[in-house]
Amino acid sequence: MDEICLGRPIRLKISQHPKEMDRRMEPAKRDLIPLADVIANLMTDGTLPFDSEDADIWRVWHEVVGEFSAVCKPTRIRKKRLQVTVPDPIWLQELRFSEKRIRADLNRKLQRNAVIKIDFKVGPQ
Repeated sequence: MDEICLGRPIRLKISQHPKEMDRRMEPAKRDLIPLADVIANLMTDGTLPFDSEDADIWRVWHEVVGEFSAVCKPTRIRKKRLQVTVPDPIWLQELRFSEKRIRADLNRKLQRNAVIKIDFKVGPQ
């Protein structure tokens, strides 16, 4: 085998025989599962790490928060806790006062108890 040095810390070994490499890859090819099958299984067996209906939060966000949607964006939802990013501490304080109303309006619009708490944090938009 030839050895190639890429700088000091990294050394890669290159096989002189491409067939050697093909033989090592064969078992892995047999074990591959088509991506469509993986996705279909995730959607039907209940192992998704989130509720797929939670994607509706992003769809209705502007309608629910109105003018605030220009300065706050939902970032993620986990265990019914919605994380919303705001540009600065002033907006953080303002939206904390409105958290209860926003949460109630969001749940009403979604017609379910999708969000039990909204956590506002300062960060890039």
